[in-house]
Amino acid sequence: MKRLSLRGRLLWMIIAVLVAVLLPLGLYSYHRTLKETRELLDGRLAQSARTLDVLIRHAGLDALRLPTQGALVVPILSREEEEQLLHTRTYETEVGYQVFDMHNRMRLTTANLAQLPLPPAPVSGFENRFFEGYGWRIFTLVDDVNDVVIRVGERDDSRRDITHALQLDLGLPQLFGLPLLALLVGWAVKRGLRPLERLQQALTSRSPGSRQPIHLDNSPRELQPVVDALNTQLERLEDALERERRFSADVAHELRTPLASTMIHLDGAMAAALPVDAQAALTSAQSGLARLARRIEQLLALARLEAGAAAGQRGVVDLITVAMNVIDELAPLLGESGVEFAFAEHDDSLKIDGYEAALAALLRNLIENAMHHVPMGGQVQLSMRRSQGAVVIEVIDNGPGIPPERRAAVFARFHREGSSGDGYGLGLSIVQRAAQLHDAAIELLDAPSGRGLRVRVAIPGTPLA
Repeated sequence: MKRLSLRGRLLWMIIAVLVAVLLPLGLYSYHRTLKETRELLDGRLAQSARTLDVLIRHAGLDALRLPTQGALVVPILSREEEEQLLHTRTYETEVGYQVFDMHNRMRLTTANLAQLPLPPAPVSGFENRFFEGYGWRIFTLVDDVNDVVIRVGERDDSRRDITHALQLDLGLPQLFGLPLLALLVGWAVKRGLRPLERLQQALTSRSPGSRQPIHLDNSPRELQPVVDALNTQLERLEDALERERRFSADVAHELRTPLASTMIHLDGAMAAALPVDAQAALTSAQSGLARLARRIEQLLALARLEAGAAAGQRGVVDLITVAMNVIDELAPLLGESGVEFAFAEHDDSLKIDGYEAALAALLRNLIENAMHHVPMGGQVQLSMRRSQGAVVIEVIDNGPGIPPERRAAVFARFHREGSSGDGYGLGLSIVQRAAQLHDAAIELLDAPSGRGLRVRVAIPGTPLA
C-alpha cells in the first residue's frame, strides 16, 4: 500500500474531521428546525381555533345566521380554479375548520372537511387523522362556556413540503459545500506546507562540506526548532567528517615513522655481508613491524577518542612506561638521524588518569617534531616531573626554534614552519588534540640555552600513587 504524503494525510484528516463534525451538526439542526416548525404550525392551528372561538363567543352562533338544518359550508377553490382565476396558489384545500354546537351538530365547516365526523367524546388537543386519502393534523377546542366544539386542520402534505424545503436548505450546503471546502482545505494545506518545500530545496541545493547554516525567511515558529536541530546535526556531521579526514591524515603521518624504520632495517639486511648481520637486521625489522601493528591499534583507539565513543577506555597510565616505549620505538630513527637524545629528568613513576594511546601520540609527535628540526648532531631532551599539582612534560631542542609571533599558527593542521623536513604539518595538531583530551595546557617557549624551542605540556590533576 502506497504511503500517503504529509499533505495527503493532513488533507484526509481535516476532511474526516469536518465530515465528523458538520454532518452530525447538520442532522441535529435539521431535526431541531423540523421540531420548531411543527410546533409553530401546531401553534398556528391552535391560534386559529381560539380566534374562531372568540368570534363565536362575542357574536353567538345564532347571530351568524347559520342554517337551522345542516351546516353552512364554506366553499374552497380547487387547485385548478386557483390557477385559472387567481393565477397563483392559495393552498386553501390544505387547511380547513369545523364548528359544532352543544348537540354535536355541525353548524359551520369548510368544504374540504364537511365529511369529517366528530369523535363521540371530543377532547381539546391535537390528533392525527386520515381522511379522503390525506393525513390531517387536527386541533380540537372544546368550549364548555359557549357549548361549541371547534376543529381546525391542516393536511400533512403541506407540512411535508416544508420538510422537503428544510432538507434542501440544509442538505445542499453539505452536498456542495463539503467538496468545495475540501478543495479550499487542500489549497490551504499546500500553502501551509510551503516552508517544508523550501526546507527540502535548501537541503537539496546544499553543497557538500558546507558549514553555512540553513535559513528560511518567515518560517513558522513550529518549524524553527526543526531547522535549528537540522543545523546542529549538519554541524555535527561536518565535524564527524572532519574528524575522519583528520584521522586519515594522522594515520599517514603516524605510520610513516615505523615504516621508515622497518625499511632501514630491511635495507640493512639486504646489504649485510654476513648472515649474522642480516639476521640482526631482520630481527629489528620484525620488531619494527610489531611496533607498526601496535601503532595501528593506538591510532584506532585515538580515532575512537576523537569520536567521543571511548570514555570507558580512560584509565591509569604510567607516563614513564609510555615514554620508554615511545623512545624504544623511535630509537632506529634517532640513530639514523644522528640526533643526541636524552631522557634527562624524570621520576621513577608518574601515574595519571588518562588515555594511553593519546599520551603516547603526544610524546611521539613532540619528540619527532624536535628531531626533524635539529641539525645533524643536534640535541633533543625529554623531561617529566610533578609540579604544583600537575604533571609537566617538556621537550627541548637546540634547533632554529619558532619566532614568538608565529607560535600560535603551528598548531593548525598541515602548517609547516620552515622548509626542512615535514615541518609542523600534523605533529603539533595531534599533540594539541591529545592535550585537549586531558585538559592540558601547551606552551611554546624559548629553550633555556637561548637557541631552540621548549614545548611545555602541563596535565592538571594530582598524580596517582
